[in-house]
Parts: sequence; structure tokens; C-alpha cells
Amino acid sequence: MTLFRLDASFRVEGSHSRAIADVVEAAWTEANPGEAVVRRHLGTDVIPATAWGDAVTAGFVPAEQRSESQREAQALAATLVDELVEADALLFAVPLFNYGVSQHFKTWVDLVITDPRMAPGTTTLAGKAAELVVVRGGNYQAGAPREGWDHATPWMRRILADLWGLDLTVTETDFTLVGVNPAMDQFKELAAELRAEAERVAREHGAGLGRGRREIAA
Repeated sequence: MTLFRLDASFRVEGSHSRAIADVVEAAWTEANPGEAVVRRHLGTDVIPATAWGDAVTAGFVPAEQRSESQREAQALAATLVDELVEADALLFAVPLFNYGVSQHFKTWVDLVITDPRMAPGTTTLAGKAAELVVVRGGNYQAGAPREGWDHATPWMRRILADLWGLDLTVTETDFTLVGVNPAMDQFKELAAELRAEAERVAREHGAGLGRGRREIAA
């Protein structure tokens, strides 16, 4: 088996989404010893903001008339889709930024969709096991003052599960800015509880990733 892992934070050291994804990966590796992990870090290997437009417009131009940037964008889109197709299981680690989806992840999704294999209505990835790790600096849970302010996670579920048909599980945790923002110091105990629960869920999902929901729940 092969695990494809995508990190969308612009940070490497100190990234909470990366830390939770590490827990998922470690559990997957323990359950699948010796198997490969393929990585793409969108924060350090940034996809050009112009790539999506170039890939889209290339579809309206005869192949022999496409510009170099259009051909490069199409080739990059194909590479991104190859990574998804060739893996047996997928892991996405995406933080909430400014109440919305990471621009790195959004740019990646937009470019992936330009590849004919990922056009709306296709089933290229249907049924493939995937795990989404979401971390949020504040508290967006039900009953919190900012309940409903997370505009990223519903969109990502729509893309990954509804549009692409992935067999998706999700690990979420809040209050990752506790210890960074002094105004949140009063929530240290709750933040620690939420983190411990997120790591427990991450281990469970990682161990079962690629084996189906029934085995995860067993």
C-alpha cells in the first residue's frame, strides 16, 4: 500500500495540523510496516497562483497553439492527479486560516479539477480511503460564540467526499492558539482535553485508513 500525504500549512516547525497528521501517519505506518509514504507540502512547494488559469484556458486552445505556461500548468495538474490515483490511501492536513480554507489547498484543488480525470461527474477516486485533519486556532464547536464561522471544513467535505467520492474520515481539534494568544489562557485545560481526544481519533483513523469503515469501527 501507499499513503499520499498532503500538508497545507505554510509552517513546518510548530504546525498543529502537521503534528496531528504525524499521529495519523505513524498509526498507518505501524499498521502497514514497510509501505511507502508519498508527500507533498503545499506550503514549501507552492503551486503558482497562475497555474489554474493557465490550465483552464489551455482547454480552449488547440494543443499546438498552447503557450509554454499552459502546457506546464496542464503537466503539473496531471502530476497532482497521478499522486492521488497511484496512492491506496490519502491524508490531508489543512488548518483553518481567517475562517476559510488555506489558499494553498484551494489552489491545489482548483488545479486538480482541471485534469480530465477529475472533471465533475468522473469517479476516478470514488471509494478511496482518505483522512482529513483540520485544526482551528479558536473554538468553533456547537454553542461557542463563533459556531458556524468555520467556512473551510464544510467546503472541504463537499470537495473530498461529495465531489470526488472519497471514503472520508475527519479529525478536528480547536483552541490550537491556546498558549500563543494570552487571551485564551483560561482555556488551557479544555485545549489539552481537545488535543488529547484529537490525537486518539487520529490514531484510530490512521490505523484503519485504507481498511474500510467497518474495520475502523470494529
